[in-house]
Amino acid sequence: MSSIELKRAGSLSYREAVPAAGADDQPVLLVHGFPQSSRMWVGLMEALAAAGRRSVAPDLYCLGDSTDPGPATYERNREALAELVAGLDLGPVALVVHDWGGFVGLSWACEHPELVSAMVISDAGFFSYGRWHGIAEAIRASGGEALVEAIDRDGFAAMLRGEGARFSDADIEAYWQPFESGRGRAATVEFYRSMDMEKLAPFDGRLAELSKPTLLLWGAEDGFAPVSGAHRLHGEIPGSELVIVDGAGHFVFETTPERCVEAVTEFLSRTS
Repeated sequence: MSSIELKRAGSLSYREAVPAAGADDQPVLLVHGFPQSSRMWVGLMEALAAAGRRSVAPDLYCLGDSTDPGPATYERNREALAELVAGLDLGPVALVVHDWGGFVGLSWACEHPELVSAMVISDAGFFSYGRWHGIAEAIRASGGEALVEAIDRDGFAAMLRGEGARFSDADIEAYWQPFESGRGRAATVEFYRSMDMEKLAPFDGRLAELSKPTLLLWGAEDGFAPVSGAHRLHGEIPGSELVIVDGAGHFVFETTPERCVEAVTEFLSRTS
């Protein structure tokens, strides 16, 4: 059984799992979203290691263990991801993204198609004509700092568990830590304000052009990245596979972890 180690390279901390038999030449790169960290991927990383796959999961700026003076913008996170992949000489990788990780990871993939062997996209929009959900719009507005500052631990936990996701108390504590004693609050405002959907215009149609095996894994009841986005991507990416998890919301990996892990590992075993 492989252990998962917390490491650091350059400006990012990351988790890495290497199979007991040693690193293979088909690594998996996992990019989390808000307000989580690489911790969200631990169960999947364990399953990948058991299947003989190395995996690497960075903490985006100011979340998890990636402390940084900021600003924690979309652009800086994308640059840091590119530096991590290059520094660890990872490519080509199977890319797995969720939420914010879609903006960061998929734009990186479009810029470096030769470094991508397959993609798993979970509850993550990637449309230049897309619109932010209501909470995000409020954070992006002039009063965003006060809104984020008003969030306490109980409200934070309620947000994560609001669609039935099974976050443990330990999960809540881990994800809350950057907001309690780090730059989590400032980073939230910085990322949301930096992520204008129009910035994705250079990547319109590019996911289809990548011609990579793609799995779309989505919660049917997602209130942040509606399932209509999954159907739209499914129509745009030739040959993509679509898995909709009934009864699950945005945090699908925490609602039905066994099903999600099985879907991803089975897909990657066939395609990359």
